[in-house]
Amino acid sequence: MQPLDAGDPQTIGAYRILGRLGAGGMGRVYLGRSAGGRTVAVKVAHPHFALDDEFRARFRREVAAARRVGGAWTAPVLDADPDAPVPWVATGYVAGPTLTAAVADAGPLPAYAVRALGAGLAEALSAVHGLGLVHRDVKPSNVMLTLDGPRLIDFGIARATDGTASLTSTGVSIGSPGYMSPEQILSKDVTGAADVFSLGAVLAYAALGEAPFPGDSSAALLYKVVHEEPRLDGLEALDGELREVVGACLAKEAADRPSPEDVARRLAPGGAAQLVAAGWLPGPLVERAGRAAVRLLDLEPATAPPGDSGPVPFSSPAVGVVGTFGPPPASFGGGSGNGNGNGNGNGIASASASDSAGRVSFSLTTENSAPGDRGRGRRRSCTVVLAVAGALAVVTVGGSIYLSGLSGNDSNAEKDSGGQDTPPPAAAAGVPKAFTGTWEGSVTAGGVASQYSVKISGGTKGDDVARTTNTFGPLKCNGLGELASVTATKLRITDRADPSRPSTPGCASGTVQVTYTLEKDGTLTVRAQGKGTGNPAGSLRRLDR
Repeated sequence: MQPLDAGDPQTIGAYRILGRLGAGGMGRVYLGRSAGGRTVAVKVAHPHFALDDEFRARFRREVAAARRVGGAWTAPVLDADPDAPVPWVATGYVAGPTLTAAVADAGPLPAYAVRALGAGLAEALSAVHGLGLVHRDVKPSNVMLTLDGPRLIDFGIARATDGTASLTSTGVSIGSPGYMSPEQILSKDVTGAADVFSLGAVLAYAALGEAPFPGDSSAALLYKVVHEEPRLDGLEALDGELREVVGACLAKEAADRPSPEDVARRLAPGGAAQLVAAGWLPGPLVERAGRAAVRLLDLEPATAPPGDSGPVPFSSPAVGVVGTFGPPPASFGGGSGNGNGNGNGNGIASASASDSAGRVSFSLTTENSAPGDRGRGRRRSCTVVLAVAGALAVVTVGGSIYLSGLSGNDSNAEKDSGGQDTPPPAAAAGVPKAFTGTWEGSVTAGGVASQYSVKISGGTKGDDVARTTNTFGPLKCNGLGELASVTATKLRITDRADPSRPSTPGCASGTVQVTYTLEKDGTLTVRAQGKGTGNPAGSLRRLDR
């Protein structure tokens, strides 16, 4: 937990704020305490989301849905104010490590603990699905380990299956790539079976200490989830029946997966509570969970500089670094990582250390902001990763598509993208008027196409002159391009993430050089070039000036 700073509120609603748990693409998460002494996690939206009527409507419905979720193995929604100047929601705070932190610190859980974990989470999902909801983001950092059992947290992207998804700009909720089901990745209908797939991946991680679909890049990770079998080596020797259950949960087809009730019944015939009551955590985690509970009791409000009470505008950006994936993909919103996932490791769990750098749903994730992430201080492109059925894993950077894991394609790059064979044309003083305006079309790499648009404005070298949007199904990345060089017919841009337009989760870190060439027929050719990109290219037509 971090101390409050001058820009943080002292109170939110009826809750006195004790400290800051973290921040994510949606806002900040605080530790609070009610007048009656109950400790809560208070999630506050970024002020710019509060100006979005669509967001408020979705927030209101998500809170109403989340209030219905109950049961022994979930953290309840206790209070919320969707109509506040800055919307917020308070959930029960769970004192204990995340599964991510527990495995990173103490290693894989023993088989009996994994059984109790799986049974508890399955019973939680059974209750959620019984209400017509789908959690959509079951992953290790959303699972807390306490002395009295596991807890499934962060129902922020749980969306009622009766049509509330129509409120989203994309129509689809995105979870965490290493734990998403194939149907989520491929934008197919999502049911409770998607949560069962994620549950299987979580249990494999708990038992083996690594995700069942390992990968060092976002594209490779998503491709494996869709097309390859999970790695469960060693699980059968640990517990043969557990191996069968996990394997069934990870079936590619949703119809082939067991129900949460079946999973709970197989792992704990007498119910999860029976396994938990017998003592379910190994010694080191018992000690850690106990220390967390004691520390929470002793916690006093953090001293902060004088400030306004109630939700106030944030003094600094709270959006975390977006990067590559691990288990849970530490890169999917947590910066480049070592595959050990999120978790503060301090014995008091952070509230949902998550992956979204721009997910527009009511969930506020808690990843730490990287220092110095202000404006143009850090250059990042916005990369969407896709697994395309029967095709290639695709990564979209800003407004250009990258193919990950391909070899030999980069050798076909145009000489003028970096070679010395073509004499450079005469430079122009600024962006010619012929380029300015909005352009739209498709960009293709490896036979896979996505929609692309760019708005080019006037400017000189070093100015941001291009605002790009690249869309593939439900995935959307927004980029901002700085002018690197310009001639009468060619524009070279350094593309990075646009901090003013949050992108769909899955947009990874990096920058890319993009070249726009004005053709004689009035179209604009776009080409991104760089090692490992697959050299995506396409043709754009002008929409306006």
